[in-house]
Amino acid sequence: MTDAALRRTPFHEVIAPLNKAEAWERWQGYVTVTRFYDTGQEYAAIRNTASLYDISPMLKYRVTGPDAARFVNRLITRDIDRCRPGRCFYTPWCNGEGHIIEDGTIFRFSEDVFQINCADRNLTWFLATADGLDVRIQDVSGHVAALSLQGPLAREVLLKAGAKEAETLKYFGLVQTRIGDAPVTLTRTGFTGDLGYELWVEPDHAVSLWRALMRAGSARGITPIGSTALSIARIEAGYIQVRSEYQDARISINILEKRSPFELGLEWAVDFRKGHFNGRRALLEQRERGGPKLRLVGLELPGRRPAVESYLYSGKRVVGQTTAAVWSPLLKKSIALALVEAPSSNLGTILQAEVYYRRELRLLRSDQRARVVAHRFIDLPRRRA
Repeated sequence: MTDAALRRTPFHEVIAPLNKAEAWERWQGYVTVTRFYDTGQEYAAIRNTASLYDISPMLKYRVTGPDAARFVNRLITRDIDRCRPGRCFYTPWCNGEGHIIEDGTIFRFSEDVFQINCADRNLTWFLATADGLDVRIQDVSGHVAALSLQGPLAREVLLKAGAKEAETLKYFGLVQTRIGDAPVTLTRTGFTGDLGYELWVEPDHAVSLWRALMRAGSARGITPIGSTALSIARIEAGYIQVRSEYQDARISINILEKRSPFELGLEWAVDFRKGHFNGRRALLEQRERGGPKLRLVGLELPGRRPAVESYLYSGKRVVGQTTAAVWSPLLKKSIALALVEAPSSNLGTILQAEVYYRRELRLLRSDQRARVVAHRFIDLPRRRA
């Protein structure tokens, strides 16, 4: 079932018996679920009831000390001074050339205590960025287990479980609560584009937290989900992901794979009003040159075949490539995220897509018309309500 060399998350003992498909994958040295049984049912829970996903393998870094805020502001493109205690920030961070290393969320517990959450390892980069500052950075990943509770009934599940603070917790808010005997950090964050929360807990309380949420959601259709269903939701929401829409600028040797925040639709997350931050000069130069040469867009394609890979043409010229594609159960159409040359990124532009897809063991090709649309395919009001 699993590779003996892989670690098991604190939730594994309650998750493993539910994985009827025996579908597993690796994430940062842990074994995690690809799908439990039926991806369609898992996706339906995200959009119609409540879903539960183990995000424990995510990397978590604790930042403390007198210069903690100065360090975070030097690291990220946003201004952490605009994030007050009890709030969360989504942000990218860049290298000196303005290329994204990674993106993630930052929790501000107090004036000088933060937690940075991301998909890949960043400790060496963080320590280099902190040079000369009075700050302590710790990798606390193994000391914090986490669950993502997403869906329109997620708040009801939390209230039933006893987390009364969920009633008034605002979008990207953070609060301390208890569920049963477990002290829980509750954040209104997620990766689905739906109403959602993430729960952060000590590993010793992980199993009791899982069971409490499953009991509270038993009459509300709560469903454990794997990464496949989550991926469908994140593409619909237009959220970027490392190794999909961009490569970590530290390890990518191909300059064509490196991306700036401007290319990925993150202009709003770059704050030039604050002082120095990694990549500031390069990003200013890019803005003054008229913006990026490539832009992230959404595509609508005919048919129901998710593309393995698709090159995009304007006439006979290659102008871009898809980064992720899926059949959207909510929109009832094939959609894709793509990076295309700026002149071809206008909404409504028709491109030709050279689509490759799998059928059984064969890789087949199909030429299709693709229409450029906004890369955020859905914007559900309940996400922020």
